[in-house]
Amino acid sequence: MITVGDVIEVMERTYPPSFAQDWDRVGLVVGDRSDPVELIGFAVDPCQAVVDEAIYRGAQMIITHHPLFLRGVSSIATDHAKGVWVHQMIRNQVALFAAHTNADSAATGSAVALAELLGLRDTVPLEPLNEHSDLGLGRVGRLPVTMTVRELALRLKALIPTTPAGILIGGDPQKIVSRVALSPGSGDSFLATAQAAGADVYITADLRHHPATDHLWDGGCPLIGLTHFASEWPVLPRMRAAVESELDVRTYISTIVTDPWEERC
Repeated sequence: MITVGDVIEVMERTYPPSFAQDWDRVGLVVGDRSDPVELIGFAVDPCQAVVDEAIYRGAQMIITHHPLFLRGVSSIATDHAKGVWVHQMIRNQVALFAAHTNADSAATGSAVALAELLGLRDTVPLEPLNEHSDLGLGRVGRLPVTMTVRELALRLKALIPTTPAGILIGGDPQKIVSRVALSPGSGDSFLATAQAAGADVYITADLRHHPATDHLWDGGCPLIGLTHFASEWPVLPRMRAAVESELDVRTYISTIVTDPWEERC
């Protein structure tokens, strides 16, 4: 019998909790380590749609990239959405586990997953871990063939989930790209790092107006702006493969788009 604890052991070997940022909250959120697991769902966000899907499919565990709680809470009453989800999971014996910034920095993490989708070569982290210089947040490497920023954005569009917000380009869309920096999720803190790494383009999500404009006005490389959800979705097949390689369980990857933007007018 495979248990929640068995799944956690595999996930924490693959994505060590020590790799997580100090502010992050990773690991088991809801559930009993001794409960049996036959079906596991993988998703970016722990939210109503993902919980409903797990219950409908009969899953005993959900593994998400984003934690349910990042800040202290004093109540999980059903007065709030997250309290409702917690009660639904407990009633239906669905465990919830999160691998967040530890999965961003790992060897099979979100940055590596996105870099490999693009076929980047000779990649290194944008921000290496102190004790593991080959691991860390973000990635920078070179394309197997050069292309324009627009061509690279269109290639990305074909590789990641489609969201209503789409993909944005800042800077010259015709610039030829060889060296690519990327950081799935919120990455405008790495704008200067990407520039210093000699990137011809920087791919990330959640770019704020002032950091992005200051970067471009100061002669920084072009930007490709993805949605947070779409930029991190490629890590899910990696998580699934890690679990399936060691445990005889059934799995699925949620294709529900959990980006907050529903429509582009």
